[in-house]
Amino acid sequence: MFGWDRPPLGGGYAAAADAPEALRTAGITIRHYAEITEPVVAFTFDDGPGPQWTPMVLDALDEARIPATFFMVGRNLQAHADLVRHRMSRHEIGNHSWSHDDLATLDRPHVETELSRTHEVIERVFGRPPTLLRPPYGHLGGSTVLAANTFGYDIVLWSHLMRERHFADDPDGQVRDIVDNVRPGSIILAHDIGKSHRLVALRRLGAMFAGLKARGFRFATVSQLVGLEKATAPTRSTVVTH
Repeated sequence: MFGWDRPPLGGGYAAAADAPEALRTAGITIRHYAEITEPVVAFTFDDGPGPQWTPMVLDALDEARIPATFFMVGRNLQAHADLVRHRMSRHEIGNHSWSHDDLATLDRPHVETELSRTHEVIERVFGRPPTLLRPPYGHLGGSTVLAANTFGYDIVLWSHLMRERHFADDPDGQVRDIVDNVRPGSIILAHDIGKSHRLVALRRLGAMFAGLKARGFRFATVSQLVGLEKATAPTRSTVVTH
């Protein structure tokens, strides 16, 4: 059985492009944040969709009229497609694997299966293919990078995450931690399913949005954020929605 002490011989931690004909480019982007000076950030939500909390997150985003990026688990989307099918037009959808297995412990064929099943269900439900991958747990192995290249994905990690356990008895502290510490180009990680401690952040999303707006920040999907990095100065302010 594969694991941290027994990586698969043909995958997990292998860095070699053993099937170069399957690759699209000589390399891909692995991103923690965007290098911009404009006060724009991206909120991202992992692991959903799920019936308990995803509607709460979408309601908060709708009320604030801001976009976000959802890295969806394929089997959860297949089970709950009707929950989100008509609510994601403002938002971006990324691939977060089919089963939320640790891709870094899988060989390349198994990683490709995890990604292809999720890619297909995202395109079927939303009518648009994903272009971004966030590997579960943020764990990266060589096979994950190679598979992402095959699908033409950029890999997105994060620069700030919700620390719900740390702020379990201080929800306002979780708000301050995000509002006071993000910077232009930050990619912020939250989760829209999981254990109950995650509600420390989800119940205070509105306060985070308001606090960041008061600091002059605007909001974007990850791809919009990256677009700002690539855009020429005269057009930068037109890429992001409010």
